[in-house]
Amino acid sequence: MAGSVGNRRGTITTKDADDGKHQYATCGDSDDGRGSLKACTACNLVKHCSRSCQVAHRPAHKKACKKRLAELFDEKLFNQPPPNEDCPICYLRLPIELDQSRYQSCCGKILCNGCVYAYAVATADTDGFKCVFCRTEASSSDEEEIERMKKRVEANDALAMYNLGTCYDFGTMGLRQDHAKALELYHKSAKLGNHFAHHNLSLFYRKGGIVEKDTRKATYHRQLGAMAGGVQARHNLGCEEGNAGNIDHAFKHLMISANAGCDLSMKSVQEGYKRGFVTKDDHTKTMSEYGNSIDEMKSDDRDRYAAKLSE
Repeated sequence: MAGSVGNRRGTITTKDADDGKHQYATCGDSDDGRGSLKACTACNLVKHCSRSCQVAHRPAHKKACKKRLAELFDEKLFNQPPPNEDCPICYLRLPIELDQSRYQSCCGKILCNGCVYAYAVATADTDGFKCVFCRTEASSSDEEEIERMKKRVEANDALAMYNLGTCYDFGTMGLRQDHAKALELYHKSAKLGNHFAHHNLSLFYRKGGIVEKDTRKATYHRQLGAMAGGVQARHNLGCEEGNAGNIDHAFKHLMISANAGCDLSMKSVQEGYKRGFVTKDDHTKTMSEYGNSIDEMKSDDRDRYAAKLSE
């Protein structure tokens, strides 16, 4: 039977889903054309007529299901994530480094340091201590800043959850150190797709102490962080795979992070090309994407801010 895998009677796959009739391998029941057979919710490879049929067929299907789940996960893992959002002031892509942008607890916006610096210089004698975006007065105390973050947390702001979590994690901004509270906030932020929260959770599980050490969970959160756009997480995954001898996976990760503008990853890809691990086409494409990303994150104001810091 076309599209069948598994046992002697054949197993219905999603490839057969457009056919008028489907026959299930274990019980021989057929679809009535109205979707009476339900696909395996994990792999979507097979269909069952009932829960009892699913349970009966599970031993025969388990291996193929796990293999397909791994394939689907890898497809997601090695997709190029979308780039960072744009700064709402200059409309240029935000830098990939966290310390090159600034979160505004008043409005929840992320602004590049170039725009914040330019505004501060231009309005130093008037309203240089207001938010560049919403013009709200800057917090006058740590207590006020924490209250603003808590309001943003109530509004389901993932980055506010992460920022507040770091305050509890390290006992800063006048808060008592509370690892349990930090962990709770990191998990909530991670569920909303914040890659910084995934990074911190990865560190927690890698080191142990605050939570039970679990290298599998550490790697999983690093992978989720990479899929959510965490460039450093992606670079680290590439390094880990390389150290483990998984060269193909290593350079897949490194090319993705280089495409996003990561200098270290680009250098690694160049070295991989010299050593024959990266093809000429992949090297050329990665160099082009890297250059485009760097250009999209450049501005005169950002350069002036960087120059000011280096004085």
